[in-house]
Amino acid sequence: MDWTKRPMDLSSPFLANWYFHLPNFALAAVMYTLLGRAMLGLIVEPNSQNYIWRFFCRITDPFVSMIALVTPKAVSPVVIWLFGVVWLFWLRVALLYLFLLLGLVPKAN
Repeated sequence: MDWTKRPMDLSSPFLANWYFHLPNFALAAVMYTLLGRAMLGLIVEPNSQNYIWRFFCRITDPFVSMIALVTPKAVSPVVIWLFGVVWLFWLRVALLYLFLLLGLVPKAN
């Protein structure tokens, strides 16, 4: 059977548990993008016109501004980015714990 003509399997584990996977994936994507920004920030100028750097900045700036509210103003930007990685990691752990308490964590096959 041709794979392009098969209907979408709605019983797949990902689609059945979208309420857990979707926020977890979004938080992980932002977390790893912040980590990438911190690593790239070591070799790229802060006002660089490099399109990769601008992408990282555009994606993470809203989260950096929220993290900067609870971080002392005396720290360098890279420290704020790394604090963001830590905050998002713990937010993902809290999300997992919440779903564990509610009994909504997807079962391992």
